[in-house]
Amino acid sequence: MSTVALRHHFDTMDWGVGRAVSLATAPADLAPSATARRWANDLRSVLGAVPRGRRVLAGWKYLQPDGPGHLDRHAADACLRALDGLLAAGHEPVLTLLHGDEPGWLDDHGGWLARDSAFRFTDYAAELGRLLGDRVSRWVTSADFGIPSLGERVAGMTGPGRGVGAAGLAAVHHVLLGHGLAVRALRDAGVRAEIGGTALLVGGYPAGDDPADRAAVDTAESWANRLFLDPLLLGRHLVTEDGRCPVGESGCVRPGDLELIAAPQDVLYLTWYAPVRVTTPQNLPLLLPAESCYRALNEVNGLLVKLGFALVPFDGVETGRYGWPVLPEALADALAGLAGCYGSRLPPVRIVDNGMGDASGGATRRRAVLASRLGWLARLMERGVAVRGYEYWSLVDNLPWLRRYARLYSISDPAAPAESRERGDWTRSGAFARTPEAPREGRTLHIV
Repeated sequence: MSTVALRHHFDTMDWGVGRAVSLATAPADLAPSATARRWANDLRSVLGAVPRGRRVLAGWKYLQPDGPGHLDRHAADACLRALDGLLAAGHEPVLTLLHGDEPGWLDDHGGWLARDSAFRFTDYAAELGRLLGDRVSRWVTSADFGIPSLGERVAGMTGPGRGVGAAGLAAVHHVLLGHGLAVRALRDAGVRAEIGGTALLVGGYPAGDDPADRAAVDTAESWANRLFLDPLLLGRHLVTEDGRCPVGESGCVRPGDLELIAAPQDVLYLTWYAPVRVTTPQNLPLLLPAESCYRALNEVNGLLVKLGFALVPFDGVETGRYGWPVLPEALADALAGLAGCYGSRLPPVRIVDNGMGDASGGATRRRAVLASRLGWLARLMERGVAVRGYEYWSLVDNLPWLRRYARLYSISDPAAPAESRERGDWTRSGAFARTPEAPREGRTLHIV
């Protein structure tokens, strides 16, 4: 697809770029960093588009440091000054209420495992709606429903002792309940701007021709996507093939909750990183070297095999710096699957937190991957999928999270130095190779 055609398809979309910062501690001048300007130049070179959207965080722990109730006056004034500076510079502020910045007092009372957290978050959203409603172009309730719930309280990805397994699924319900209540609170506070929440979009490919691998992909996508989107879009929690409702079994759901969660939202934000290659636990010995496949069942796959699937590296696929596969068509494939699953119930979507891992190969390569990815996305829009916006984030935005994730969950030699484990994600090409000197061949991808 040519550059002219790309521009034609995307001329009505909102484009955003830049690093998210906390308004409560930011200076009034929020000029984009050199890295953010570089990514903005990518968009200009590919589409001629000038990114206007600027993602910013409120900073809950700074705005309510001592407990629920009124906002800290100094932090609130900092938010007002920062937003005024962005508006004066021609930016459209996109304010995120929750981004892993919960105050300590919330955690002291059980965090998102406690139902009361949803109501404390709602009060906080209402306060900000009244204070900042006339300055914010778009509102995002949560940067990722999965991190404070599935990632933190089920899998324990953010610290030792925080993951409690299946009992942590109550946090999934409470985060979604907080989202639904916050949407209503913002509207009651007079906010008329667009409001939505964010889910991680996962798209998988079967590892082989075995029909069981295809079924494993469905299982993986159900746990990753439907766990959050079924309650949001269908008003019911995920029911597995064997008739179980894992979230419901936690005992956290009360009458009326799902109606609040499923209240219509203006847009659905979808975070996209990279595709996954999925197999059944039984097929792992066929896909990986026999002497290392069981050692490779680290903490991540150790959890996933209990759900009926496992993840393995792609064969012959180019990877970026952190080992994520570079498949420009994968975003469109995953979004097409989502549209097929939910049909007319899927609201307009915005793709966010994209662009990570594509910095290798220099500017020409980075822009080629971007153009190819957008080309596939344009084809999907031609089929009627409503994509309202795209935020192209810089490589450094989630670097602390990425390093922590790779350090804790990378499938590599546990005795290796920490730096070597941080630099390789568990999907890294050659992670399961018999020797470190046996890298896989890359694949060249071109602009479509």
